[in-house]
Amino acid sequence: MSKESHNLVNKENNDNANKEITLNHITKIEGHAKLDLSIKEGKITKCELSSVEGSRYFEGLVLGRQYFEAHEITSRICGICSSAHVIAAISAIEDALGYTPSKQTTELRKLLTIGERIRSHSTHLYFLALPDYLGYESALAMAPKYKSELKRALALVKAGNNIVRILSGRDLHPVSATVGGWLKLPTQEDLEQLKTELLNVKEEAVKTCELFFTLKCPDIETEGEWFSLKDHNEYALFGGEFCSSKSCFKRTDYKDFIKEYHEPRSTANFVVKSDHRYFVGALARFNNNHAQLSSDAKKLLEQSGIKLPSKNPFHNNIMQAIEIVHCIDHAIKICQELKIKNEPVDKVPLKAGRGVGCLEVPRGTLWHEYILDDKGVITYANIITPTAQNLLNMQEDIKTLVPAILNSKTKEDIVMDVEKLIRSYDPCFSCSAHFLEVNWEEK
Repeated sequence: MSKESHNLVNKENNDNANKEITLNHITKIEGHAKLDLSIKEGKITKCELSSVEGSRYFEGLVLGRQYFEAHEITSRICGICSSAHVIAAISAIEDALGYTPSKQTTELRKLLTIGERIRSHSTHLYFLALPDYLGYESALAMAPKYKSELKRALALVKAGNNIVRILSGRDLHPVSATVGGWLKLPTQEDLEQLKTELLNVKEEAVKTCELFFTLKCPDIETEGEWFSLKDHNEYALFGGEFCSSKSCFKRTDYKDFIKEYHEPRSTANFVVKSDHRYFVGALARFNNNHAQLSSDAKKLLEQSGIKLPSKNPFHNNIMQAIEIVHCIDHAIKICQELKIKNEPVDKVPLKAGRGVGCLEVPRGTLWHEYILDDKGVITYANIITPTAQNLLNMQEDIKTLVPAILNSKTKEDIVMDVEKLIRSYDPCFSCSAHFLEVNWEEK
């Protein structure tokens, strides 16, 4: 918490029974969000979590554009998850055109998204989440005492980033992946280089898990159901159906189950499943797919002591740590087994159609849908991000958390715990400034 925020809090008394709390700038997340919280006689009367990002209109930007432009444009939605948007858009366009990519193309797309997940999880865990638990306002403030931990983080980020750069042509906003294949293929030597680096940093990933196992997190349970892709063939990335413990549905039928709605206070849509909130992300993936983890990731899950399924949102960060190990193992396997062969980009015949792309990305399940006319022009687009799916669940979880700590913690600690809860979801509103303004007002 910033010194400015600390001073604001200390000017008020410690009576928490009747308060209005406004977090105008929630820190250490990707983007800008705001929370309005009112408490009367110890009960929450208002809890509104909203995105305060400017409207960006990406779905409108692609209308009237050619099919091969969708992934180039939508990758700019986010620098953190640009590879995810590229592959989701390409997958949706290929689905609309009735095209099935080759095994090599598919494996390289998996490797690209795995690289992005390694760097994203490592960044979030060390630079955004960890300072909270160690009592620091930022990773920079941690540096003098936790230099080795931050060096570990940078090594993991670099390993994931190198996968993205070598496969996609640059660090952000990939240019090599395209509809029908790859404009530039990696060499066998490239894959060997990546494998060596991944083997070298795997121990750092294991130490990351061991570190996060030692952190004490609140014991709460969300009422939201979990959802993720579930694939019988592997720990799901692209394939399978969208599943919880209770139901599954085909990805192409997502609009029959998932509904988006808009709150005037927020520029981000809220999403519900059959009118009920749900959550996506690493915890949801583990609840559905932990049996398909790599052997070392399974051992670490057992070592964590967490019994699955879990509905404690704070466990999401621990699952992210273990998922880094699984991703490294999966990436090494691809690099070992894939034998690069020359495959020119396929010329995909144009036709009118509707396509849905769905894949697991760092923060959960990402959806892209496009409708094309017979000339390959985009006439409809819809994109649902993981954070939009988690937004309502985050908001309602705050209503569960605050009453449990209201009478036992100071206002400063309540604000910190609320922020820790929000950051446990690793929300991505877009790139964020590191500043928090907290206003307390007596009712």
